[in-house]
Amino acid sequence: MSRRMIAVTVGILFFVQMATAMIGTSLIQAFVDGDTERAPLTVGVLLMMCSGLAVVGIGLLMYPVLKTVNQRLAIWYPVLRITEFAVSAACGVYLLTQLQVVPNHLLWVYIPTGIGGLILSYLLFVSRLVPRPVAVLGLVGYGLFSLGVPLDLLGVLNMNEGLGMVILVPGFLFEFVVLPIWLIAKGFSSPSPAKEFTSPAMVTTS
Repeated sequence: MSRRMIAVTVGILFFVQMATAMIGTSLIQAFVDGDTERAPLTVGVLLMMCSGLAVVGIGLLMYPVLKTVNQRLAIWYPVLRITEFAVSAACGVYLLTQLQVVPNHLLWVYIPTGIGGLILSYLLFVSRLVPRPVAVLGLVGYGLFSLGVPLDLLGVLNMNEGLGMVILVPGFLFEFVVLPIWLIAKGFSSPSPAKEFTSPAMVTTS
């Protein structure tokens, strides 16, 4: 697959994963709030599965692009995205079989999401595969996202309301607006690995 096709596909998958996750989460939340109908709950879990598969697709497609920047760091991106899907799928199966949600299930999913997102944004930043302001938005978004998870677990804030939802805005803009639109419209620029990623053996003197 060409780099241009990878960029377009990844952009579309970002839209798919976000849209399916939003709808799926709302259906599951309706069950938590007292809607006992099984069909909407099942649809919600299936949509979350679809979102997870899109996430895995993003990780696998981005790896050959990111490894040109730093292969050892890049491999963690698909690993964390697969982990994210596995945690989400396990929580979904538990919900369907036990008819109760895993406590803080979304927060456990968010942990690999945040770490993987920071790796993605950092590699995009140092390589200039996308404009640096786009990558900076990702770093800020995933940084706040990763900070919010332990604060929520400690009861300092609730990521589903108030300030907790405010800190999700930069990450939402990055994943659902800025990055996918850029990838679909412009694609990747030629990577420029940072100096710290360049092996001394590759440096030549004139």
